Amino acid sequence: MALLITVSGARGTIGGTPGDNLTPMDVVACAAGFAELLNRRQSIRKIVVGRDGRISGDMVSNLGIQTLIAMGYEVVDLGYSTTPTVEVMVPYLGAGGGIIFTASHNPVEWNALKFLNEKGEFISPEDGQLLKDIILHRAFTFSGVHDLGNKSTIEGQFEYHIRKILEYRHVKPDLIRQSGFRVVVDCINSTGALAIPVLLDALGVEYILINEGNFGHFAHNPEPLPQHLEELSRRVVTEKAHLGISVDPDVDRLALVCEDGSMFGEEYTLVAVADYILSKEKGNTVSNLSSSRALADVTHAHGGQYFAAAVGEVNVVQKMKECQAVIGGEGNGGVIVPDIHYGRDALAGIALFLSLLAERKLSMTELRKSYPQYTIIKDKIEVEDKVLLKPVFEKLEYAFSGEKLNKEDGLKIDFPEGWVHVRASNTEPIARIYAEASEQKSAEELIQKVKSHL
Repeated sequence: MALLITVSGARGTIGGTPGDNLTPMDVVACAAGFAELLNRRQSIRKIVVGRDGRISGDMVSNLGIQTLIAMGYEVVDLGYSTTPTVEVMVPYLGAGGGIIFTASHNPVEWNALKFLNEKGEFISPEDGQLLKDIILHRAFTFSGVHDLGNKSTIEGQFEYHIRKILEYRHVKPDLIRQSGFRVVVDCINSTGALAIPVLLDALGVEYILINEGNFGHFAHNPEPLPQHLEELSRRVVTEKAHLGISVDPDVDRLALVCEDGSMFGEEYTLVAVADYILSKEKGNTVSNLSSSRALADVTHAHGGQYFAAAVGEVNVVQKMKECQAVIGGEGNGGVIVPDIHYGRDALAGIALFLSLLAERKLSMTELRKSYPQYTIIKDKIEVEDKVLLKPVFEKLEYAFSGEKLNKEDGLKIDFPEGWVHVRASNTEPIARIYAEASEQKSAEELIQKVKSHL
């Protein structure tokens, strides 16, 4: 069905033809290519790996691990893990890089390799392009029998990660414990079922887990969108919980449900956490071009500056470093706290959101009403090749030449009443079309206005 190599890693569907899907041959080529890239960049011969709970995870990770061993690397295998946990373990273990075997929010037929540098951050776009060239040209050399690597395992990865979160100055464990929170957690049949209880136990939060077993057999589409969270919404109400927590399979995205079963809104996860941090310290914020205007509104209200980046974690992180942002992320529920690590982290997001809720002593619905009210619509169209979008962007640019345009990542059109962003996805063979306005009807009209020219 698809094989994509982008700033978000090497991602594809399992089975099929090599080069067109993520087959065993492609997994080997991608892992070997990454080892070759590290050979050219630094001398550390250690790589940390981990995976989510996907059905194909055991096969894909074993293929990758054995390939790295064949390239002469020591592999520290965390086994079931989360993306942010692997990110913090790479520098902690003194590794030269890392790989997370996860397709994040994609459906069950997908898997992927996400590549990290020695800081535990996504590799740069420049290294991503070099890696793509290495993979496509098979420009790597395997080690001889006396130079093969090895594999080791460790314990306590989640405890280390959560200790870093609890040590962050704006997380308030004592205040959270005193609040007596009761939450329902949708683990989407993956590693959130392993990591989130460790965090909530440390914070003294009572919790009910749903979809916590049967790893890889996702109970619903794993992207934490409102239409996929109906079960969580019902359970929050029936369990009389203060809130519901939803993560994706690799636990880097966080969506929340209010006490009445309504959606807090994945766009507002970052907005709320940023509001909390900015109330403690002044600073700048960053999100991507497809994220809500609400973050800019909140940032300006606290006296800070807001900056927009191209979509993709590596792009957001780069912009955060440039403008010394104290908080940033993506409107898909991805929270990045640089003082913890430069990566989207749902576990950090949970701890900070609970700190906010405990301090403000508000219900979820009351807190949501305190923020600027926008409606965002997330649409998409299938596109087999990104090249096909070039004339589309040119046509839209001409049609809306009188509006404020941003061409940094696809095309974003700012209208007086809202915005529309059209761009090629980094994770699927589609074009994403997002629109936001202060009212649902206005957002729908904007998105139809743009789609009429496609």
